[in-house]
Amino acid sequence: MPTHWEGIFCALWTPTDENGAILEKTLKTNLEFVTSKAVQGLLALGSTGEFLQLEVSARKDFLKKVLAWSGGLPVIANISDIRPSVVAELGRVAREHGAAAVAVLPPYFFPLAQADLAEFFVRAGEAAKLPLFLYNFPERTGNRIALETVAAVADRIQLAGVKQSGAEFAYHQPLVELGRRRSFVVFTGSDTRLPEAMAMGVNGCVSGLANAVPEVMLEVFAGARRGPGSTQSRAAERMRQLGELVDRLEFPLNVAAVIEARNLSPGHPKSVVSTETEQRYQKLKSEVRQLFQEWRLI
Repeated sequence: MPTHWEGIFCALWTPTDENGAILEKTLKTNLEFVTSKAVQGLLALGSTGEFLQLEVSARKDFLKKVLAWSGGLPVIANISDIRPSVVAELGRVAREHGAAAVAVLPPYFFPLAQADLAEFFVRAGEAAKLPLFLYNFPERTGNRIALETVAAVADRIQLAGVKQSGAEFAYHQPLVELGRRRSFVVFTGSDTRLPEAMAMGVNGCVSGLANAVPEVMLEVFAGARRGPGSTQSRAAERMRQLGELVDRLEFPLNVAAVIEARNLSPGHPKSVVSTETEQRYQKLKSEVRQLFQEWRLI
């Protein structure tokens, strides 16, 4: 049965120990929490999942565990890497273990011609033999996926959709228009601006904050589908409040603080954290926990 690409897909956090190994029990607990709230799908090893901090072996291990414990939800596997051989290998693992699709960012650091970018995506999709999501996040990769490149990829392989992240919010609109002509969907990565994105026609959100507040994100999505109203306004206002707090700490450490505020474990930090940042982390966690208490989530 074809996957219905719509709704809230949780961009999963990757809990690891101090050596970078996947914390199996923690992952299972966090997955059970998210899936119990009826999100429509999962994205594994995305930006929120800090895939860049993980060894390829850990990425494979995480992906296999998520696919085994997903509860039947569709899983998009982010197989992004600057090395085509790693992209192909992760794509093979995703296919063999039951992923519904793969997502690929542009290779980062080195500039790329758009024709070469299109070829990179096509080869990734061909290697994975799964529907492909293009993952546009130019602030992180240094390479923006042009509209013409999206069209070129859609002409050659099965393009399931585009995930649009970053500052260029208006880019959702032309992507949606192209998607309607070429039969692919568009997801936003903007948790706190989902109603605006859905007004442009996006099909849903790949949400990092859904690790902690999946029910609020689902309420925003449902309200945006119905149109303006009190329920949508309440949930959207909650996400706005949460977003204002989260923006006080750098991504993705801020997501870890929100997860911990919901009484879940993010595991050990994957990057170096100074004493000053640890203090800011604890302050954010405390403020978010107070917010969650007001919302009666904890």
